[in-house]
Amino acid sequence: MPRATTPPTWREALVQWASIGVLSFGGPAAQIGLMHREIVDRRAWVDDDEFLRALNVCMLLPGPEALQLAIYLGWRVRGLGGGLLAGLLFLLPAVVLLAVLSFIYVLYGGLPAVAGALLGLEAAVVVLIAQAVLRLANRALVSWPERLIALVALLLLSATSLPYPLLLCAAAAVGAGYLQRAAPRAPSLSMRASRFGGALRTLAVGGVLWVLPLAGLAIAGLRGLPWRLYLYLSKASLLTFGGAYAIVKYVSSDFVHGQAWLTAQQAVAGLALAETTPGPLLIVLQHFGFMAGWNQPGAMAPAAAALLCALLASYACFMPSFVFVLAAAPYVDSLASSPRLAAALRGVTAFVVGVIASLGLTVAQTVYWPIEGHGLRLPAVGISLVCAVLLGSGRFGLHSIVALAAAAGVLAGALLR
Repeated sequence: MPRATTPPTWREALVQWASIGVLSFGGPAAQIGLMHREIVDRRAWVDDDEFLRALNVCMLLPGPEALQLAIYLGWRVRGLGGGLLAGLLFLLPAVVLLAVLSFIYVLYGGLPAVAGALLGLEAAVVVLIAQAVLRLANRALVSWPERLIALVALLLLSATSLPYPLLLCAAAAVGAGYLQRAAPRAPSLSMRASRFGGALRTLAVGGVLWVLPLAGLAIAGLRGLPWRLYLYLSKASLLTFGGAYAIVKYVSSDFVHGQAWLTAQQAVAGLALAETTPGPLLIVLQHFGFMAGWNQPGAMAPAAAALLCALLASYACFMPSFVFVLAAAPYVDSLASSPRLAAALRGVTAFVVGVIASLGLTVAQTVYWPIEGHGLRLPAVGISLVCAVLLGSGRFGLHSIVALAAAAGVLAGALLR
């Protein structure tokens, strides 16, 4: 395994990754910037070139790219244990905090102050999704085929019930066929038994780790909702290209309309709560699992069912990232320079623009018109407009805006009572 420029001790690695896990607010761009500042600029554990190559490969893999980058960087400087340490510490603060927030939501969400804060957060989420669409569109839709892919994705997702995996694969195929750019010839992947065998062993271990929760559920006799939820989110975790907003559209639609595990309002509330936590925004699926268990506890107590389903959701969503990154780590240089993979990713990224735009429309409808016939929720619209102005000014950080939105929601609720 390649050696880091300045290898850290285990204690240094533990302190650094714990700090990054606690401070990783603001979405993937902020999280990647934080890791670059701490790992490359301040500590020189890896250099710029390797950091960028690793980031490119992480964007090719399903799962949250910031988490995957943390796992790779941990592996790069401390081997397998370093990768596990970095990834777990990146996730742990978000897992714990969102579990606490989910309990507060179900126990006290009906209180006026809590309901007002949620209204403000939900209104802010509409603006954040709109910003994500604009940023990604400006970066990704640089040619007419990419713009066409995004437009077709938006129309199909809004007007049809075609399967998300089918549309995703079609976008990747179109990208691979039509969006290749000239690039240096990629070095061939080494197929030496030692390296290729290591990747196969990692995938095999990942398969065993995936089966373990199912075995535990079977032994405990919990073959109902927890079993179905785990299988569903395991499938969804393989489709998490383009960030959390993209997969949230796919999962929330099925959770609300297909499975009836939670309501649209609970899904939007989960997205709002996830925006307040560090770590990957995909942690919102933990809240989806929590609410599914709370709403349909079966023979279990609601709190126990909710916590079990929340943990199963996080495990199903994030465990594959560890497996994929640790299996691909020895091949980063070759994968990063593959023009066909890069072209397929361009197609997927264009598709994701349409997916996030479709999610934005759904969330906006849920926030602004939660109940048909009750009219427009003007406080939510007003908070969204203020958030848009503050975000556009560039003078306020994301967390300041989220906090102000929550406070404005509480104030609006008090004035309208």
